[in-house]
Amino acid sequence: MKTFLIIGMSPFGAHLCRELCTQGCEVMIADVEPSSLEALLPFACSAKVGDCTKEEVLRSFDIPSFDACFVCVGSDFQSSLEIVSLLKELGAKKVFGKAEDDVQAKFFLRNGADRVIFPERDEARRIAVSESSDRVFDCIPLTSDYSIFEVDTSSKWVGRSIRDLDFRRRYKMSILAVKNGEKVSPMPGADYVFTGSEHIIALGHIEDVQRLKKLLE
Repeated sequence: MKTFLIIGMSPFGAHLCRELCTQGCEVMIADVEPSSLEALLPFACSAKVGDCTKEEVLRSFDIPSFDACFVCVGSDFQSSLEIVSLLKELGAKKVFGKAEDDVQAKFFLRNGADRVIFPERDEARRIAVSESSDRVFDCIPLTSDYSIFEVDTSSKWVGRSIRDLDFRRRYKMSILAVKNGEKVSPMPGADYVFTGSEHIIALGHIEDVQRLKKLLE
């Protein structure tokens, strides 16, 4: 069972706590305000009240024991930077920082963050991509440029296999799964023949999926 520390009960931090606990993980939450922790007490394994910009406070948490630490402080970016730096100094295995823009991301990485999270930006991109076309049904951002997309299939593909279409070279996307209704078949082989009733779940660059969208519309 994995264990996590979430510092700062911003809306994202609170949602992350609930989701990790739902997945069977052990989660410690921390915030300078006791009231911010109350609603999450039924979920978290433990809760700590304290100023996490203070080394003595973080040291009392046994930072190296966590699989990852998430810094989800709200609008106080300076505090977030200080916490990220202290976590790494105290032996954190992995540190995630929640950023609002690329400038914040650069500072997080310079201060030792292993990964930067853009919850608002990523969700905005996901909605924009999926809702801008009737042929795109979902989008999961992986990086600033690459995402996993669920997209419709073309009538021109019916009766042809992935190999026939030379899909990866032609569309510069990798098919991870084929979805028929609620049934998902991962990693279809090159001999898979399209029926026209399926969706594909594919990994690709945002520009490549935009080109595919135009071909489907």
